[in-house]
Amino acid sequence: MGQRSGTWIAVAALAAGCLSAQVIRFDSGGLRYQSLSKQGVTVMFAQLPAHLHDFAILQVGVMNGSQETCMVRPEDFSFRREDGTVIFAEPARTVVDHLMEHAARDDVIKLISTYEMGLSGITRFRSTNGYEQRRQAFLTEMGSSKFKAAATASAIAFVSMRLAAGESTDGAVFFPTGGKPLGPGNLRARAAGQLYEFESEASSSGKVLQQRPAPPSPPN
Repeated sequence: MGQRSGTWIAVAALAAGCLSAQVIRFDSGGLRYQSLSKQGVTVMFAQLPAHLHDFAILQVGVMNGSQETCMVRPEDFSFRREDGTVIFAEPARTVVDHLMEHAARDDVIKLISTYEMGLSGITRFRSTNGYEQRRQAFLTEMGSSKFKAAATASAIAFVSMRLAAGESTDGAVFFPTGGKPLGPGNLRARAAGQLYEFESEASSSGKVLQQRPAPPSPPN
């Protein structure tokens, strides 16, 4: 987990360097990522193939490369389907309660495995306030091994936080879809007073604004 920051910074620099904000798409760890930077703040996501009961899940990361503090919340993510229906992501507390009460052991293991595999695919990204930090904190607080799996899964949920300049976070954003895929539409996110919009791969007409392979790791 300690060697992933270089790729994240490289992606942010690519997006921030464009004359106008453009969505960058790249493949990494078997997932298709989209990234967009505005005024130094980068929002990045990929759809996870795993789902959990009533939710479709996105892996989301936010990096604050600006000089201002940035507030991020899962509730600020929404998905607009082609029929006009808008689905809002669930607050972290709702997701955590659901995981603790309803997630079966196999579901938890599958979710953890899928999420960590996605993170490890971004070869040099490390979040300063993300899943790994939350996971360690949960395991420290939860003395009973009975709750360790549920606590680890709960740490995956994207939580509300203030990111200082240079800080970043990651987490899973849960959309209530009855366990079905999000389908065609547009993902929208609000951060630092900016609106970020991404076209769902399922509804893409094939036109790609900017497509690159995952940026190479910087030399040691």
